[in-house]
Amino acid sequence: MLAIVQILAILAAVLHVYIFTLETLRFGLPQVHRGIFGVADTDVAAVRPWAFNQGFYNLFLAVGTFVGALLVRSVEAAGWALIVMGCGSMVLAALVLLATDRRMVKAAASQGTIPALALLASLTQL
Repeated sequence: MLAIVQILAILAAVLHVYIFTLETLRFGLPQVHRGIFGVADTDVAAVRPWAFNQGFYNLFLAVGTFVGALLVRSVEAAGWALIVMGCGSMVLAALVLLATDRRMVKAAASQGTIPALALLASLTQL
């Protein structure tokens, strides 16, 4: 079961690196800011700094989760701490997104499902 936790944690990390790419590197593209995030062209300049910052938040969660998944077998306590903190933060961020705007159910489910599964699978290990 530990391998499943590691795989799910790594998948959650990869997803959040992708989100980082969208928010930080590709946000100015119309198919990204308009199509994915629903930001009007006229609002991009105002929203871009927030998206840039949010992208790095997602990147840091991804890095911590990935490192945790790699460490969990050799430095068990540190690995578990990073996995639970990273995946837990991802799930909570998805719940906050859903609580603030019910129209974001698809986005919340996209960003929160894999880390939630990793946390559920980890219950058999802790």
